[in-house]
Amino acid sequence: MSRSHGALRALITAALLLPLAACGSGGGDGKASGGATAKAAGFPYTVDNCGVRTTFKAPPERVVTMNQHATEIMLALGLKDRLAGTAYLDDKVLPQYEKDYKSVKVLAKEYPSYETLLGANPDFVYGGYASAFDKAEGRERSALEKSGINTRLNIEYCTDGKTGVQQLAREIREVGATFGVRDRAEAMVEKAEATIDATKDKLKGTEPASVFVYDSGDSSVHSAGGKGIGNEIISLAGGRNVFADTAKTWIDVSWEQIVERKPEIIVIYDYGGTTVEAKKKRLLDDPALQDVPAVKNKRFAVLPLSSAVLGVRVPDAVRSLAGQLHPDAFK
Repeated sequence: MSRSHGALRALITAALLLPLAACGSGGGDGKASGGATAKAAGFPYTVDNCGVRTTFKAPPERVVTMNQHATEIMLALGLKDRLAGTAYLDDKVLPQYEKDYKSVKVLAKEYPSYETLLGANPDFVYGGYASAFDKAEGRERSALEKSGINTRLNIEYCTDGKTGVQQLAREIREVGATFGVRDRAEAMVEKAEATIDATKDKLKGTEPASVFVYDSGDSSVHSAGGKGIGNEIISLAGGRNVFADTAKTWIDVSWEQIVERKPEIIVIYDYGGTTVEAKKKRLLDDPALQDVPAVKNKRFAVLPLSSAVLGVRVPDAVRSLAGQLHPDAFK
């Protein structure tokens, strides 16, 4: 660390006294209203998020997004001008957001340090995974609150029961309300639901295929449990997660359990330094898996990891996976 916490906080405190550019949201459509002090429609707004209750008197103006799906929600809502920084991509942002993403400062390849985060002078930090607010790294939500920074955690990591389309709608609507762009959020929700409904219509009459998710792992396997949106994507796409009976978003299982559950199709999550082809090879070359129907018949499907979390990609992920699980239904 190049300087003490005290010195850093002094610098940041001084910076907070400088006037900020006027970029407040003035109404339900999120258009500027002539200054941060102008009263915005829909405020004050109070939200309960993963055990933290926050009242916003106006939309946040300097936001740092932690994790790709949080970043893409902000960009999809037309809020790039509110982003003071971003961090941690699993893969590339969607093409339609690439130009806007390039206009935002990247604070770190993965998570920024506490000092780097404070140096961006945010008034709001939006985390996609619970690890964004890691206590061991000093980034827990209570610590940020003490520094005058409000926070939000994607609700996939604090939902009671399973995460589904209802939670996706809630995430989008609550973010929209926080930034005074409720109309944009509602339009996103309606489009998402229409896309999913169209996919469900194409799948009428198909039998669910049993599916195992291969995220990563060698001695044991990291996979999708029955609680997260990944499980819901499989279900909506005409599949049945063989580990849907586990009450976790992510699980570690043994190869023996996979053999016992006999998945018909293996869904590979694509991200990081291990390619899809390398993952397929690992599965196909394992003698213990030779009688697993998916391996025996070489039935694989692929989803980017960024499509298997609670964010704007969910509807297209459902459509894409459905086409891979049931190609005849999409001819």
